[in-house]
Amino acid sequence: MLWLEQGLYLKVKEMENGPRPLPLQSGFNSETAYRALGCYNPSETSDAYYILSNDRDEIWFICNRHLRTVCLSGESVDFRRPLVSEQQLLGKMTDADIRIQHS
Repeated sequence: MLWLEQGLYLKVKEMENGPRPLPLQSGFNSETAYRALGCYNPSETSDAYYILSNDRDEIWFICNRHLRTVCLSGESVDFRRPLVSEQQLLGKMTDADIRIQHS
């Protein structure tokens, strides 16, 4: 099953020994929110593969186990947005503090 998403942004949190491809070795980084272009769920597995455009403008299917939600944004059509936080200035940051930087 394939579906398309409108405005879901995800960040990479690569699992050690996780399913391939490993996103941080495939042109993605942990400092960016990536817009989900769609999602594919093969019937033979419980994993879902999100369709994302990496930093080299390549399209990849990345397993949901490597991804975390950032936000839903109906306003933005960017493939990628930098992640920012108020805590970055202080050098203290948790996953809960991360948001998308708006231009």
